[in-house]
Amino acid sequence: MKYVKATNILPEKLILEIQKYVQGETIYIPKPETSYQRWGTRSGGRKRIDDRNQVIKSAFKKGRTIDQLAEEYFLSVETIKKIVYSK
Repeated sequence: MKYVKATNILPEKLILEIQKYVQGETIYIPKPETSYQRWGTRSGGRKRIDDRNQVIKSAFKKGRTIDQLAEEYFLSVETIKKIVYSK
């Protein structure tokens, strides 16, 4: 996240209003919820995990045990259970 000087982007009236509540501090203004993206959407991490989970589910259906899958994918037994038993 990069910082932007408020006087460069906000109208003076708005800055004066904000200064009633906070002065000389760094504040974070969040995005609207409508513009949120799921974790990993932009980087592709979410797709890689979803693809991996599909492979794990398929291997489980073909007879691999939960312990085998946990060892192969370096995940806990509980994590593998969550993956294979989720819909």
